[in-house]
Amino acid sequence: MLNRFRQVHISLCLIAIGCFSFCLGFAAGYPSDTTPLSSKEQALAFLDKTGIPAQSKYWPNVAPAAFMRNLRRNIESPLEIYEGISTNFCAYSALSYLPLHDDPLHFVRFLVQVYTQGKGNYGPVHFIPSAEILQAAGRLSFKGELDVRPADQLWFLLLADHFKGYLNFFDRHFDMGDENKLWAAVNFAKFNRMIRLLFNYRVDAVGSDLFKPGIRDVYEYLSDRLATGNVALFVNNLSLYKKSHATIRLGVPTHFIILLNVEEVGDDIAITYWDYGGKSLQILSPSFLKKIIFGVSHITKKKADAR
Repeated sequence: MLNRFRQVHISLCLIAIGCFSFCLGFAAGYPSDTTPLSSKEQALAFLDKTGIPAQSKYWPNVAPAAFMRNLRRNIESPLEIYEGISTNFCAYSALSYLPLHDDPLHFVRFLVQVYTQGKGNYGPVHFIPSAEILQAAGRLSFKGELDVRPADQLWFLLLADHFKGYLNFFDRHFDMGDENKLWAAVNFAKFNRMIRLLFNYRVDAVGSDLFKPGIRDVYEYLSDRLATGNVALFVNNLSLYKKSHATIRLGVPTHFIILLNVEEVGDDIAITYWDYGGKSLQILSPSFLKKIIFGVSHITKKKADAR
């Protein structure tokens, strides 16, 4: 009986040690439960100090000079990051808006680490890219501006390779061309999970992949959330970008955008948002706007305890 008690005691101790080690490992990603912040100047100083590295043995198709040039351009013009033509990279492009504006130093330092070492940690997330991804970055073509932005190719492929949701269930391993298919797709819950894990923001989300959020006054709701944080919208872009907004296409959400401003214009609502490598402005009726929004993510910075 005593021996049995000792075995149980030892097992419980090992479990406790394991849990403690896991918590330490998770916490090691960020020194405290705050959203890390840095400046554009710090990121550019890091790139200046790093210089152009040697050709990576891990990423044979990503030229080092083009890689570093791409990173510098992202820091200097963060609104220009672009998912490419016909890809399913829109969610990864949209979430990149956050570190490029709030913590660009962490962003470039991570990507330089992955380029030179073949793996790396972004906060608590440990990335080990698959062999297919290592070969694919720098080879994507016929994607418009993305063709000449190898660092963005690496970043988008890395995220899609690591994070999985139910949309990726039947296509979990990359083959050339999968950037346009379900392999790279992002559902609403996966989008919010990536932001929480990678960048340590607080994300309060309403909506889903199929059912729209029950927002009574869409202008008031969006403007209130913009006043206290960043806002990402999960929308049906087939309806958003059609020439006439007189009718609504039935459909599902297909696109993530970052809301930058919202104003009332008479009986309509003017929304300014970041999308496809730049800002866009559209004036929509409240009813139309409500019908195309399937999800709203309110993204706020975690702050250190004031005590």
